[in-house]
Amino acid sequence: MGLLDRLKNKFSGEPLSTEDKDNLDKGLEKSRGSFFTQLTKAVAGKSKVDDEVLDNLEEILVTADVGVDTTLKIIERIEERVERDKYLDAEELNTILHEEIAGLLSENQTEDVHGFSVPEDKKPYVILVVGVNGVGKTTTIGKLAAKYIAQGKKVVLGAGDTFRAAAVDQLKMWGERVGADVISRGMNTDPSAVAFDAVQRGVETNADVVIVDTAGRLHNKINLMNELTKIRRVMTKVTDGVPHEVLLVLDGSTGQNAVIQAREFTKATEVTAIAVTKLDGTAKGGVVIGISDEFKIPVKYIGVGEGVDHLQAFNKMEFVASFFNAPKA
Repeated sequence: MGLLDRLKNKFSGEPLSTEDKDNLDKGLEKSRGSFFTQLTKAVAGKSKVDDEVLDNLEEILVTADVGVDTTLKIIERIEERVERDKYLDAEELNTILHEEIAGLLSENQTEDVHGFSVPEDKKPYVILVVGVNGVGKTTTIGKLAAKYIAQGKKVVLGAGDTFRAAAVDQLKMWGERVGADVISRGMNTDPSAVAFDAVQRGVETNADVVIVDTAGRLHNKINLMNELTKIRRVMTKVTDGVPHEVLLVLDGSTGQNAVIQAREFTKATEVTAIAVTKLDGTAKGGVVIGISDEFKIPVKYIGVGEGVDHLQAFNKMEFVASFFNAPKA
């Protein structure tokens, strides 16, 4: 029985398509290669998992940007396994690791993520997207729109990052490319007005999904909170209960900086889902594990490449199986 089959026996999860699995494996190649190089050195010459191996493993996990607190939880779980089983071969360490991390993710992923589907009883389904400049926020919005439109859904985009002309233009280009209606008031206008217009257009045109971009400036916490609160309040003047989802986009290649950004945004607004982008260009893929553990907010999407199909619904077991699948020689 293979690794993924063993994990599926322990944890629920819908498998990825073959194409998505290949994209995931390629996207995590740098993280996986770096991790296994270090893990091989940690167990070299060892016949069992001892204190030295655990100390080395702790350093490896921290280096992979899993995060200190999450790393300590993982080490504690492995210590319990060693104590319970009395003897564990060092070669088994990889299997033990992915089993314990899969368990941790399963506990922290507090709700099932249903990929690119939206609730039928919430129309339009309104998504407010937040995050700092440069994390791939606007691109993620464009890819999300493409996914929904491919399902036959009508999508409205709101160009609410009104402080950057490039962001407004980029969203318009995505709209033209995928066939989404884009609402814009241009640069240096009130982003809450754009959000209002986008939701209103969604209601008027019976759209299925409305996705609203926001400014990606690094604010102080008070200004950030005030701005996002205003956007949310203005949206509710059109229809109650919106936004239905606040999606925080983080750049996985920044490692612990992504965690710091998550802390700031979760303090400023009620984040309900997370997307981690640019995992294909980094050896810091372990940050996904740390983010899930610290914030207890579902990691809904991961980006493993530049193509539209490289934005994937996060499947915790497929991710762990890919991350801990030893690189081919």
